[in-house]
Amino acid sequence: MTTSDLARRPDPDNGAGARGDRATSSAGEAREAPARPSLGNKEAAPVLVKLPAPASVRLSQLAWVLSLAVSAVAVVYLFIIREQQLPEIIGVIEAVDPERADATYDTAADIVYWSVFGALVALWLVQVTLLVSFSNRRPNMRWWLLGTALFQGAVFLACRELVALGERGIPLTRVLLLALALAVVGLLFSTLPAALRWTARQHDVARSPGAGGGL
Repeated sequence: MTTSDLARRPDPDNGAGARGDRATSSAGEAREAPARPSLGNKEAAPVLVKLPAPASVRLSQLAWVLSLAVSAVAVVYLFIIREQQLPEIIGVIEAVDPERADATYDTAADIVYWSVFGALVALWLVQVTLLVSFSNRRPNMRWWLLGTALFQGAVFLACRELVALGERGIPLTRVLLLALALAVVGLLFSTLPAALRWTARQHDVARSPGAGGGL
């Protein structure tokens, strides 16, 4: 055998080593865990947030609060002038039916006074409840507030004709009229498009910036 034949003959040791290296490499790749998928580009989960109300809603709430405050002043003032207003109320009743006994007029005057006073107090309590519900975005609250505004107008007319009489009745009439005007302004602000969309959403939803990279 010549030297050139020995050079061309493959070395059995080298072939076995190469096959062993390839087998070891394949086994190592098989044992490696697959790469985790990236979660950084996934869409973030929605979360409930507390966003500021639109300007129209805040103005509506302010007008209603002022209306309630003015109505409370009217109720207190009406209670203070009760004794002075009873003779005025009796005079109105006597003009309708002058042939009754004095006790009847006193009783009728008390009934008229406390009816108007009770209506004002009940209206105030209902409007407070409805305003809280409106601020919490309860549906159909605008219709209920509209109903209370119409009832407030009726109570104003009844009070002006039956209770707010004489010199002491003039300030009461003006205060009640101011409360009614503020209620109407608050109702108008609550019907603006931004306020309607705010109520229709019911909840403010935003995307959490860190929700995509969680466990």
